[in-house]
Amino acid sequence: MMKKILLLLGVFLVLVLHSQELPPIQTYTASEYDGENQNWMISQDSKGYIFVANNLGLLEFNGSEWIPYRSPNNTVLRAVKVIDDRVYSGCYEEFGYWKRNDLGDLDYYSLIPKLGEKILNEDQIWDIISYEEWVLFQAGHALYFYNKTSETFKTINSENIIYKVFNVNNQIYYHVANEGIYVLEDGEPKLVIDDNIVLEDRVIDVFQHHEKLIILSRNSGFFQFDGHKLSEWNVSSNKRLKELNVFSSIRLKDKSFVLGSISDGLIKINTNGAIEYEINQRNGLANNTVLSLFEDNENNVWTGLDNGINCINVDSSIKTFIDYYGNIGTVYTTLIFNDYLFVGTNQGLFYRALDSKNEDFTFVKGTAGQVWSLYNDSNRNLFCGHHLGTFIIENNTAKSISTILGAWNFKKIPNHDDLLLQGNYDGLYVLQKNSESWYVRNKIDGFKNSSRFFEINDRNQILVNNEYKGVFRIQLDSTLHEVVDIKRQSELSLGKNSGLITYKGDILYTSEDGVFDYKKNEGKFVKNSDLSEKVSPYKSAKMVVDQRGKLWLFSDQNISFIENDNLTNKPELTTISIPLNLRKGILGFENIQHIDKEKYVLGASYGYLTLNASQISKETDYFVYLNSVKIADRDDNVLKLPIKDKGDFKHKQGALFFDYSVPEYNKFLDVNYQYKLNGKMKRWSAWSEQSSLQFENLPFGDYNLEIRAKVGNQRTKNTVNYPFTISRPWYISNLAIIVYLIMLSVIGLLVHKAYKFYYERIIRHEHLKNERQIVQVKNEKLNQDIEGKNRELAISTMSIIKKNEMLRKIKKELKKAKNKSDIGSAVELIDNNLNNTKDWKFFKEAFNNADKDFMDKIKAKHPELTPNDLKFCAYLRLNLSSKEMAPLLNISIKSVETKRYRLRKKLQLQHDDSLVNYILKF
Repeated sequence: MMKKILLLLGVFLVLVLHSQELPPIQTYTASEYDGENQNWMISQDSKGYIFVANNLGLLEFNGSEWIPYRSPNNTVLRAVKVIDDRVYSGCYEEFGYWKRNDLGDLDYYSLIPKLGEKILNEDQIWDIISYEEWVLFQAGHALYFYNKTSETFKTINSENIIYKVFNVNNQIYYHVANEGIYVLEDGEPKLVIDDNIVLEDRVIDVFQHHEKLIILSRNSGFFQFDGHKLSEWNVSSNKRLKELNVFSSIRLKDKSFVLGSISDGLIKINTNGAIEYEINQRNGLANNTVLSLFEDNENNVWTGLDNGINCINVDSSIKTFIDYYGNIGTVYTTLIFNDYLFVGTNQGLFYRALDSKNEDFTFVKGTAGQVWSLYNDSNRNLFCGHHLGTFIIENNTAKSISTILGAWNFKKIPNHDDLLLQGNYDGLYVLQKNSESWYVRNKIDGFKNSSRFFEINDRNQILVNNEYKGVFRIQLDSTLHEVVDIKRQSELSLGKNSGLITYKGDILYTSEDGVFDYKKNEGKFVKNSDLSEKVSPYKSAKMVVDQRGKLWLFSDQNISFIENDNLTNKPELTTISIPLNLRKGILGFENIQHIDKEKYVLGASYGYLTLNASQISKETDYFVYLNSVKIADRDDNVLKLPIKDKGDFKHKQGALFFDYSVPEYNKFLDVNYQYKLNGKMKRWSAWSEQSSLQFENLPFGDYNLEIRAKVGNQRTKNTVNYPFTISRPWYISNLAIIVYLIMLSVIGLLVHKAYKFYYERIIRHEHLKNERQIVQVKNEKLNQDIEGKNRELAISTMSIIKKNEMLRKIKKELKKAKNKSDIGSAVELIDNNLNNTKDWKFFKEAFNNADKDFMDKIKAKHPELTPNDLKFCAYLRLNLSSKEMAPLLNISIKSVETKRYRLRKKLQLQHDDSLVNYILKF
């Protein structure tokens, strides 16, 4: 049932498909460049940046980012031209130039004030041309010549509208409505062509061709002027040009032409005047109305469109066939057979003649559905491996030879021209040729695995790779009917998108683990270090050997081919930068086909690419530029900084932003960047397409940001360097550190003093304690001495008292004696002892030892006291009673009381004052 449906679809499928191999086209929409739809003149500066006159104003493109600038008076900007370091522009009633400031932005400077009285009134600037030391601004009714040196103007006016101005071989021509073409000679206009063609039609461009002028008109095609006569230029493109409304044109550096039309897109015309190709909205152009054309430094053609901007890589080594309408589908296989290019897709098989690039693809009837492979049997038969079976293509018609589903691939069986081995969804089959045609001879019994990749080791041994089950070595019987031995190659791990291929007579197995050679003698696979190093790290391990013996590899960023060096026989790798995201191949189903010389066709999901390998080696000098440096504070306020000065930022002031780019506009060349922040990083970052950087919370210190890039596989000639410093935070600034040192010194001094005071206090405390202890010891000793003296004093006092009492008693007893004469001498002796001054001296000495200052103090206060008074005071000091003092004084108790009374008077004591207490106070 499925077969019938697909066959019916094939019957009703469009048989012819309009097709062209076109240069790559990069499209920029209004939302991308942040401007309005219409775009007029385009120019480029010395760095390679593109400038576009847009209805909004001036657009700048640095290869990574579009930057819009509004026109000075908010009118439509129609003219732009980069001359030296200035970007000249013109709009309604205004023209001047833009110049880059230190921040990397463009500032506008008007030239209108320099016109003086010749004011641009109600007029529009349509074109700008560089002419020697002059800049020519073309308005509707005047030509303004601005001298860059003297900054003065010269003006040529016209009553009729000036359509366009041209610089041809450094000579100024301009076309005036209803008048013709003028040339400036000796500063004055001279009418040179007034033919009806230039009077009735509009001149779009003027070129020099040999000794003649080539005039391109809007509706009448090319004409040539030999200085006298204007005649049609006999070129094949004129027929087509008369059908178009040409609005813009440019002659490229290779002398070919590109013309832009209104409503019909773009036309490329070669140097002989023949059309090479046309590009419009149906095959890649963003809009059919081409308002302006410009060729950049790398020979890309930029188109200013009525809606959008395109960059066409006309000089690219890659051409694209894009199936915009989905009529062909995804290309899985291609093959050149009998001078036809056959393309097998998920929608069937298609073909066209090789020698006609613009010929339509034709569908091969009966092949609707998935085509897996194409096989050329030595230019005799073309086999088509299909989901529905196997076909032979004869006279560009499909003939079914097998309805067994899923014919993956075909291999010739050695030494048997009439046998082919075919891999299918369910195993292996042998095809045989009889006198009439090919047919399926037999299925090989004993093996049922899907056999997309297989290689014949010898006539009876086959290696089959199934990415989900592994690689099997199958030994067949001599008749190739059944498997007699099967072994899985255990040394190989399972690998998605793995492949098996024969290269230079060796069978190679490829996977994410690398490339392995099959060693027949050992019966196993051994890793090939040289090829593995070149293959790694490839996403798809699929390899293709083309008709010229090159081994092709496919990676994320490149396709590569390997050829063995003729001298060393070692593999040499040639890399072509075509990233996977741009070539859009089917992973695991990559295919490449040699066409002619160094030209190849490469299948893709949108059609195919053609690649001219001979143009790949051309190298270009690429440069990376720093476009802006910005800093954003914590409130998201953004400040731009000079890009040529060393940066000086405050600590934690905010986030740092760096924007950079390489002005490269080839669609099939990716630009990748690396950076290294010296002062924080020791290694370069990983390659990335990101063309901006952001740093936050960097610690203080000195930094140097380095940025480099690579375009495809080629490094830029330069490395951007941006040194900057992040200052110390205020709390560790030099002033703060000085303050901290002062504070630390003060604190150290205070701590030192505190410690000194503390220890001195401790020392003083200990000293005082020791002194107190010493004093205490001394006092204790003194007290002991005093107590000893007092004891001595008491003892001496008591002994004197007792002695005197004893003597008085003896004297009293002696006086009782009857014989007075016998005791007289004894009584006298007793009296002498009672009044003996030695006792007083002894007592006085003892008293002074016990209370040495008393006598001096009381004598000092009462100098009128007599020695006896002082003696009496000493006894009072000892707190002796009158009874105790009487024997000491050798007087009666009553006399003692009398002495008390007299002493009180001398001491001038009141009646109530205690004499003893007064004496004790001293």
